[in-house]
Amino acid sequence: MTIEGPVRRTARPRAWMVALAGLAMLATPLGAANAAGKGAALPVASEWRNPGNSVHIRITSCGDRMCGTVIWASEKAKADARRGGTDKLVGANLFREIRQVGPGEYKGRVFVPDMNRTFSGQMRIAGDSMIGKGCVLGFICKSQTWTRIS
Repeated sequence: MTIEGPVRRTARPRAWMVALAGLAMLATPLGAANAAGKGAALPVASEWRNPGNSVHIRITSCGDRMCGTVIWASEKAKADARRGGTDKLVGANLFREIRQVGPGEYKGRVFVPDMNRTFSGQMRIAGDSMIGKGCVLGFICKSQTWTRIS
């Protein structure tokens, strides 16, 4: 039996990388929020880029948690998101309900536009790098390192 026609990818590693790495970036503002209670100022925004420099995210306070919104995306990233069911990538809230769970350690939820799904994730900050990790079913995991822009 022969199947003809275009083959559609079912796994989108790029989407995973964007989403999981984004979770990591949320950690910095949370650390700043913790410091704010001890006299330090909470930054208005912290911006991060993914390893391929195809998505930029701004992390801000969302009540008692942190969230991350896409502020810029390449045309390819936008097209990948549209194929996955997310019509508008720029402005999408990718990182949600981010909270500190330990020194430099954070947990929350991440929306993956290429898959149109939300997953749990964790992150840690090391200088100007954010390392994000997300898992499905608790054992299928991906990690990504984001770099601080501002």
